[in-house]
Amino acid sequence: MRHLLAALSAALFAAPAFAAIPRDGALGMQPAATRIAERIHHFHTFLLWIIIPITIFVLILLLWVILRHNSRTNPTPRKFSHNTLIEVIWTVVPALILVGIASQSFPNLYYQDVPPNLQMVQDKANKLLADGKSAEYERFTKEYNPEAAAQGFVNVKAQGNQWNWTYTYPDITDDAGYPLEFVSNPLQVGLSTDSKEGIRNLSVDYPMVVPAGRYIRYYTAAADVIHSFAVPAFGIKTDAVPGRLNEGWFLVDEPGTYYGQCSELCGVNHAYMPIEVRVVPQEQFDRWAELMLAGDYDAAAASVQTIASVEPATKFAAVTE
Repeated sequence: MRHLLAALSAALFAAPAFAAIPRDGALGMQPAATRIAERIHHFHTFLLWIIIPITIFVLILLLWVILRHNSRTNPTPRKFSHNTLIEVIWTVVPALILVGIASQSFPNLYYQDVPPNLQMVQDKANKLLADGKSAEYERFTKEYNPEAAAQGFVNVKAQGNQWNWTYTYPDITDDAGYPLEFVSNPLQVGLSTDSKEGIRNLSVDYPMVVPAGRYIRYYTAAADVIHSFAVPAFGIKTDAVPGRLNEGWFLVDEPGTYYGQCSELCGVNHAYMPIEVRVVPQEQFDRWAELMLAGDYDAAAASVQTIASVEPATKFAAVTE
């Protein structure tokens, strides 16, 4: 009851959710920050409407068998081995249910797995507008953002190590042509000397930073064992495998702080391998990158501790909970 009251209070009185973190007593998944996560949540609800009737139906069948066909009420059982109609039903109906699930599952898998062709996104959006198909344009822009597509991808490589992450921005280079790269370490590793700053087991010293309203294409690999790059609010989870480069993508419109963790058992400190992603406006991202390239990592981290709002009327929105 205490956890339920805390969750209700948080839902009623909390400010806008700039930080996506697990909360005690909460129900369901973290609020979706990307279209990928929204589609996953919708698919989850769709499956609930299927599994609940199935569960109720199976429960009724079990109760009917228990009550009508036990040895007391049915001392002389009927003897038969086949019923053609029943066998056809229990073969066809589950097959149709699976087809219905696949009709929703496969498009979602494709949407998540294949980074969009940004030039095709722009071309299709322009064609729909030119043809006057406003309804189709609205549906298309809900799935893909032509304005973000015009700005291109921001590429980030996340390499899993035992037990931290190395982030590389191949498109952001210094004067010598070396890309921006840094190691992100957890603030807590289960010791009494752990830092008291940040959110326990989720905060890091140097977070991954990306601009809001941009397509982010991430690559992930591992230096030692299999890790997994996962951020629940983004709806992404990609294994980082030694000797293999996997990729994924996401787009976040709302600036804020989002957390994840390594989601593949990777050794004794697996529980202390968090992912912290700061989504900031483009201008703030450019300033952060400039400081990182200059080697002033602490100043760069401090520059994104307070995240600038995308609304012109508001300068800053604190997200340091």
